[in-house]
Amino acid sequence: MPELEITKIQELVYELWVGDVMHNDVVTVTPSTPLSNLREILRDNRISGTPVVENGRLVGIISMEDFIKWLCEGSPGCAVADRMSRNVIAVCADEPLIQAINKLERLGFGRLPVIKRGTKEVVGILTKGDSIAGLLKKLDIDYRQAETRHPRSSHIFEDIVADRSSLIFEYDVAGGGDVERGGASASGLKTSLMRLGIDPQTVRRAAIATYEAEMNLMFFTNGGLITAIIESDSIRLEVTDDGPGIENVDQAMRPGFSTAPDWVRELGFGAGMGLYNIKTCADRMRLDSTVGVGTRLEVEILVGGKREVIRDNATVTA
Repeated sequence: MPELEITKIQELVYELWVGDVMHNDVVTVTPSTPLSNLREILRDNRISGTPVVENGRLVGIISMEDFIKWLCEGSPGCAVADRMSRNVIAVCADEPLIQAINKLERLGFGRLPVIKRGTKEVVGILTKGDSIAGLLKKLDIDYRQAETRHPRSSHIFEDIVADRSSLIFEYDVAGGGDVERGGASASGLKTSLMRLGIDPQTVRRAAIATYEAEMNLMFFTNGGLITAIIESDSIRLEVTDDGPGIENVDQAMRPGFSTAPDWVRELGFGAGMGLYNIKTCADRMRLDSTVGVGTRLEVEILVGGKREVIRDNATVTA
């Protein structure tokens, strides 16, 4: 398998949220807006569609295609409510950008309305261009911070006199799908690894693997523990929980396979890429799961140099 390199862009899409990059100044119409007025609204704002809002809440979406179809049919004057799509796919402002980008790509949409979780209040609009602009802005901020950061004189392990040495970081992850806490463990580990002077490529791989493991704990278990063991030549992640276990590990490892319930999918997660993304970042990976008892995931990432890709057994006991 060819050596994989995680880019800075791939790292950042795990750190940013939809609210960080969306357009706050969103053009909307109401269900009662005459369709005859829609062309001027879309043209003046140079947009191809707009959310339909009633009492601040998202109730539909209307596009230039809907307008053209109405125009070609020669139907008598009607309101937006008569032609809008009511089955609207939206994203939430507190949703990770990576999930929103995946949704745009999967659906082939150019834009998605952004709502406030729970109230469906429209707070913005997200386009592919917004995502790119947000990433570029974050890249610029990180670059400026790097310029002003004092370089480290040496790697921390070079200053320790011992036959073997390691640092252990532990992160408690609560279950229940609290997205406001999502990514906290991955962010904390990334910050610590950077302060230790570990090379950026290794840090990115560790941060992404930790993020995916953290999301799995948050949405599919009652919570668990992520332990990061840092040594001079490797980073080992141990992720444990006490249920409900995985029935078919081989199937769970396939990209796109998901058992996520509707409420998880509505939060923008559950695309079935979590374990696959962890496997992609790992040099060694082992997953043991007992249904009704719990799951233990072990991931090893070698620090610097060429990657040695050895992905060990995945077992399950029913």
